[in-house]
Amino acid sequence: VLTFVNCWNVKWATRVQDIFTGAKLFALAVIIITGFVQLGRGQTQYFTFDNTEHDITKIALSFYSGLFAYNGWNYLNFVIEELKEPVKNLPKAIYISISLVTAVYVLTNVAFYTTLSPAEVLGSEAVAVSFADRLYRPVEFLVPIFVALSTFGSVNGILFTSSRLFYAGAMEGQMPEILTMIQVKRMTPTPAVLFMAFLSLVYLGSSNIFALISYVGFATWVSIGLAVLCVPWLRWKAPELERPIKVNLIWPVLYIIATILITIVPMVAAPIETGIGVGIISTGIPVYLLFIKVRKPVWIKRGLNNLNIVLQKVMMVCQPEKAASL
Repeated sequence: VLTFVNCWNVKWATRVQDIFTGAKLFALAVIIITGFVQLGRGQTQYFTFDNTEHDITKIALSFYSGLFAYNGWNYLNFVIEELKEPVKNLPKAIYISISLVTAVYVLTNVAFYTTLSPAEVLGSEAVAVSFADRLYRPVEFLVPIFVALSTFGSVNGILFTSSRLFYAGAMEGQMPEILTMIQVKRMTPTPAVLFMAFLSLVYLGSSNIFALISYVGFATWVSIGLAVLCVPWLRWKAPELERPIKVNLIWPVLYIIATILITIVPMVAAPIETGIGVGIISTGIPVYLLFIKVRKPVWIKRGLNNLNIVLQKVMMVCQPEKAASL
């Protein structure tokens, strides 16, 4: 459904995001208010450091799950081309969203621990549902609905933004040409959206959510860390470049240090998961070599060109400048 929406109309996709983000914030606000009520009743018995984990490798691994929830700030950068006044609005949007998400998620966790013990939180498949079963009877069935709405909105946001990443990479000549094309009537990056949806279905071959987070977490933080490393590097090597958005170097330096810690330590703690993460990143190498870098025989070029034409006809897509003229 979300793939169809993102292929059909950009405004539909943004409206879906607005509606379901609103639903998520409403549910979280109810949980936070309930938490304050519980605190007022003196429910603080679970706010202790009993049985605290001291193993640094396990703590580093836990950052993958924690940071996974906060990773939305990163996706905003993927749609900068479609943002109005990006120099003004991108930093503002990131500052506001990071502050809001941090405050909301921290207060939500505080609310959970007014009612659930650490063991109950760790053992629950859906913490908000366990919280509701304890406090919201007989309307506890509403919370799973809001959890589903929240998940639906999150998937839409990732599909909307990450498809632009494939599109931008293809425009830079780093991915197959078909991903540079947009639907001639809908003006949406249909091939990139479909490719993103296909990859999502492939990853669903694993039912272990924590393993998936470890795989993707490692790949995500390595790639973002390398991207952030470009900031001090370019400040040193190319100080004359125009920089419409400029930040103090302390922030990228701190980020790079944190990235090193949360990628190197898990290599020791979970070598299999990190190895699979490296494997996921490495799958891009043969694709890049096959479609972009290596000089191909004429028959392979002809075959790829024919495949491109077939896909263009099926999806009714072409290069943006040609679509604009149509």
